Order: sequence, then C-alpha cells, then structure tokens
Amino acid sequence: MRILLVGAGGVGTAVTRIAARRPFFDHMVVADYDLPRAKSAVAALGEHATRFTPARVDAADTRAVIALLAEHRCDVLLNATDPRFVLPLFEAALSQGVSYLDMAMSMSRPHPDRPYEKVGVKLGDEQFARAPEWTAADRLALVGMGVEPGLADVFARYAADELFDDIEEIGIRDGGNLTVEGYDFAPSFSIWTTIEECLNPPVIYERDRGWYTTEPFSEPEIFDFPEGIGPVECVNVEHEEVLLVPRWIPARRVTFKYGLGEEFIGTLKTLHALGVDSTEPVPVMTDRGTARVAPRDLVAAVLPDPAELGDRMHGKTCAGTWVKGVKDGREREVYLYHVVDNQWSMREYGSQAVVWQTAVNPVIALELLANGVWKGTGVLGPEAFEPRPYLDLLVEYGSPWGMREQ
Repeated sequence: MRILLVGAGGVGTAVTRIAARRPFFDHMVVADYDLPRAKSAVAALGEHATRFTPARVDAADTRAVIALLAEHRCDVLLNATDPRFVLPLFEAALSQGVSYLDMAMSMSRPHPDRPYEKVGVKLGDEQFARAPEWTAADRLALVGMGVEPGLADVFARYAADELFDDIEEIGIRDGGNLTVEGYDFAPSFSIWTTIEECLNPPVIYERDRGWYTTEPFSEPEIFDFPEGIGPVECVNVEHEEVLLVPRWIPARRVTFKYGLGEEFIGTLKTLHALGVDSTEPVPVMTDRGTARVAPRDLVAAVLPDPAELGDRMHGKTCAGTWVKGVKDGREREVYLYHVVDNQWSMREYGSQAVVWQTAVNPVIALELLANGVWKGTGVLGPEAFEPRPYLDLLVEYGSPWGMREQ
C-alpha cells in the first residue's frame, strides 16, 4: 500500500508517528501546503523516515493532488485536513481511481428558513450523492474514520452485532478533564472545525421523524465519564455520527453530545455574537494595503496551535458510545469508550491526547484494508464493516477500549 497523506498538522503528524511503527504499508507521502511543516513531520521520525516523503500540495487544487497521486503511485489518499478540503480531495481520489479516507465529512449548510427545526444540506450529503460513481469505479471512500466520527461508529456497530437485540438510542458522548497551563482559552483541537460543529444547528435522528435540528448547546445533561474523569455537562452539537449511524444500524434515536463546559460555550457564543466565526472574507487594512481575511481564519491564527500544547496539557480525553436497548428480553444500557491520557500519548508518541486519539483510528482502518480484512466499494461509513477485528487491533496498538454497564 502506498499512501498520500494530505495535511501535516497535529493529526497528520500523529498519523506518521503511529504508522511508522507498523509494517502494513510500503510508503507514505506526507503533503502539506506548508512544505517545511511536512518536512518537519518526516524528519521527526528519525530512523523510520525512510518510508516517508515530504511534499507540498494545495489541498484545494484537485489537479495538483491528482498529479501527486500519480507521481508517487499512491493507491489511497488519507485526508487529514479540515472539512473545507473534503470535496476537492474526495474528487481527486475518485478521478485518479484510488481509495479515500477522511476523518470529517463534507460540510453542511443550514436550512435557509428554519435552521433550528429542519435540516438543509447534511454533513456528508455531497459525498453520499457520489456513491454510485465510486461503486462503478470499484473503489472505496471510507468516510468519517477518525475517533468521532470513526471509532464511535465502530462501537455502535459492535453494540448492534453483539450486545443488543433491539436498540432504543445510540448517543455519542464525548468529554474529558484536560487542562492547558498558561492559557485562558486554548482548544485542544482545531478551532476552525470546533466553531463549525459547535455553532451549526445540531442534528438529531428519530426513526419516526427522520433527521431534524435543534438549537446549539441544547438539552444539557450530566454524563459520568470513566477512568477518573467524572461528571461532565454535555450538550447537543452537530456531528457526523448522527448522519452515519442510521444508515446502517436500526436505532430508534441517535444523538451526539459534547462536554464543552460553560466557559468554552460562552467563548463560542461571544465569537458568534461578534461575527468572527464567519468564513466570509472581509477587507482589512494592513501596512501593505487592503487584504481580504476570513474572521474565523484570524481567530485560528491568533490562538495557539493545538498540536503544540501537549507539554502544557494534563488529564484525559474520552470518546464513547452510549447505547440503550434490549438484550434477551431484558433492558440494558452500556457505554463503550476509549480513554487517552495525555501524559501517556506525549511520552509514547510526542503527540497530545486529542490529536493522537483522532489519528490512531484511520491508521488502524488502513491496516485492515491493506490486509484485506475490511473490503468494500462505494461511499461507506465505519458502520459498514465488521467491528471486532478493528477493536482487537486497537488493543494491539497499545490503546485498549472499555465497556461499562450503566
């Protein structure tokens, strides 16, 4: 397997550090708009760098990505960029006839008249609309294969296959107790993506109603997270799992709730009130004349890079899937989860917990595809595949998962 990794930020760099320890692939091209960043990611691998090549590419330039795929004879493209670049990279992979993986799906657009009641364009709609073309090309686009979405969806499929006869609700619940020394506000993941998912209308699925939306940060609940994290208030947030799970798993209700905290929510609301969450460029006077800058890009530029916060971070992050239903005629509730301690991920890989937890999952998926354990064509989510080999390999990677009866 020859892989083109597009994006050498925090998650992309963690991908290289995880993949370097595994023998399943022949070569990985590490491409980024910022060539020095790609070179740095490869150089940090030391003696393992021989299977990696840095390169420069603009992820928005489909032709350039196609040319890079052809030049290096890659047979799979792994997208580690933010959601703005999903469609050009998705198109490049299809045009070149290679497989494709991402960790975040094509972007949504709220309903123009009733954004907090009805869905508009849903996350992933533009990718699923191209599914017949991928099937006809006998190629696979595995979408939403990070941690959330990704591992959380694998948990949902595992619960449906082995733990329940009938499922009332599948609820993704994400929380942690991470702190960052020296900063009043320092997101542990891309602020660009965080703003997108937290301020868009959250989507909920109900079998009798279909997909519908609600207000951001609605329906707060206290969820008790395992391994010493404890109770965290979680709220509705837009996320891909709600759009993926119902396509393959017959649950009556699917939700996603994120443990953000009052201060974090307050900051996001302030950014929205000021209009600096906007992605539309505005004219800004500089010492070199007028420049057009998207306010959200400016916010991302002035905040610390999440990938460089690991030495200041303390605590754990937890991603998991809560499932309620019936097994053998008896009611049952379980929470399937994966916890990463920042101290461990920094010591073992030099990557902070959130980006490492995101990065390990597409690497596992690539290994299963390379070895022929997972097979498929078309546009598929993680729910479309057998979960047990995936969960076993996660343990082999040294990061076990857990299950708690509620």
